[in-house]
Amino acid sequence: MTNDQPRKDAALVSACLLGRECTYKASHNGDGELTRTLAAAEIEAVPFCPEEHGGLGTPRPPADLTAAAEDVLDGDGQVVTHDGEDVTLAFAQGAAGALEVCQRLGLKRAFLKERSPSCGCTTTHVRGEVVEGPGLTAALLRRHGIECTGVEGRRD
Repeated sequence: MTNDQPRKDAALVSACLLGRECTYKASHNGDGELTRTLAAAEIEAVPFCPEEHGGLGTPRPPADLTAAAEDVLDGDGQVVTHDGEDVTLAFAQGAAGALEVCQRLGLKRAFLKERSPSCGCTTTHVRGEVVEGPGLTAALLRRHGIECTGVEGRRD
C-alpha cells in the first residue's frame, strides 16, 4: 500500500487468520480457504491483531469478557485474564485501533477470528464459556457500519 490507500478492494483481517503467530498462545489460525477466497475476489487483506495493537504481548494470558461486548463498550463490564488481571483498556484500545484503520483506509468489511473475545463475530468467550455474541472489536466495528464475517480458521 502507498499513502495508506489500498491498491484494490480491501478488508480488515485478523492477522492470525493470515498465518501470523499472534494468538494468545503465540500460534496462528492460518486459513487457506479464506486466503484463496480473498485472492480470487481480488480483495486485499489488511492484517490486524487487536490484542497486540492494544499493547498486550504474545504470548499472553487468555482472557474473557465479563458481560456482553456491547455492555463492555458502554462501561458495564470488563475483559479479564484467567488470572484475574483487568485488560479492558488494552482490548478497548485494540478495538479502537481496528476502527481507526478501517476508517482511514475506507474499509467496509472485516474477516475476524470466530470465538475470540476481541474478534468473534457470532460467538465469543464470556466468563469462561463460549456464548453467542460478538467480541469487543467486532461489536465496535459493527456499531460503525462495518460488516464483520466470522472465520473459524485453520481450514486448508
